[in-house]
Amino acid sequence: MDKEKTKQLQKGVAAFAKSDLKKSIFQILNTIPPFFVLWFLAYQSLSISIWLTLGLAVVAAGFVVRIFIIFHDCTHGSFFKNKKANDTLGTITGIMTLFPYQKWKREHAIHHASSSNLDKRGIGDIWVMTIEEYQKASKWQRLGYRFYRNPLVMFGLGPLYLVLVSNRINRKDARRKERLNTYLTNFMIVATYTLMMVAVGWQEFLIIQGSIMFIAAALGIWLFYIQHTFEDSYFEEESEWNYVKAAVEGSSYYKLPLVLQWVTGNIGFHHVHHLAPRVPNYHLEEAHDSNPPLQHATTITIRTSLESLRYKLYDPENKTFVTFKEARRRIRTESKQMNLKPKHISFETK
Repeated sequence: MDKEKTKQLQKGVAAFAKSDLKKSIFQILNTIPPFFVLWFLAYQSLSISIWLTLGLAVVAAGFVVRIFIIFHDCTHGSFFKNKKANDTLGTITGIMTLFPYQKWKREHAIHHASSSNLDKRGIGDIWVMTIEEYQKASKWQRLGYRFYRNPLVMFGLGPLYLVLVSNRINRKDARRKERLNTYLTNFMIVATYTLMMVAVGWQEFLIIQGSIMFIAAALGIWLFYIQHTFEDSYFEEESEWNYVKAAVEGSSYYKLPLVLQWVTGNIGFHHVHHLAPRVPNYHLEEAHDSNPPLQHATTITIRTSLESLRYKLYDPENKTFVTFKEARRRIRTESKQMNLKPKHISFETK
């Protein structure tokens, strides 16, 4: 994409980077109150059937994801025009979703500024190694990476680590404002959870809230993972990295059924979001439809997205994600071509 087309695309998307107070308030009303209603119904259903309770917890988890999207927009300053309003609502929704607002705001800004940059990985993203890095890694590093990329770990232990550990502590270089916001968030979570356990019973509370937050966190990790991990995703070294290409080619368009698109706050239009973070979630689809070049972004569906679970390593030479098995095959082929005996590497065979 040449510079002129890039400018036109950015200009076309920028037209949608405007918050609409009525739409923002309406989204709050159709998201947060229904969550509390579902929580109450889940509590009432405990006396009827635990399976009914868990079913309602799944639906409520969907609304937590939607609350998180509001939180997410606030971190970008896109949900309201007023900065204080964004910070206030962001902190409140951060408490509800167990995310410290200022901490995540900073890490997510770094993610946007470095997404798909091979030389700036490590903050606000999912751990990705190249074939060469994996080949040179120690036995324990490879074992840790394979453990981390296992779906059972990423979507099973990952949500627990995210909400109980990662989100509860500050970064070493966090400034005072960020630290205080994390302390406030943690205090409010403990205070709220304590009052709720006293009011409804600790076992009942843990069954309902634990199920809701675990499912919501797992869904959140999945959305983040799938929208940057697909076969031909864009990655480049710093010298070749381009912000627009990283947004359009390094982020997918996750085409979901309308109900799930609503629940996930249009975050499936991830390529649009990365191109213009100030576009509020309720304008993402319109921005996508109004700019033809964006409609050529990699499109994935629920069925095709499942294939991405196989991708473990990135191959910079061929610019594609590969499985451990494919990586091993490529290394052996290259070694044969160089008349060298392939170095033994412990890859998964799946």
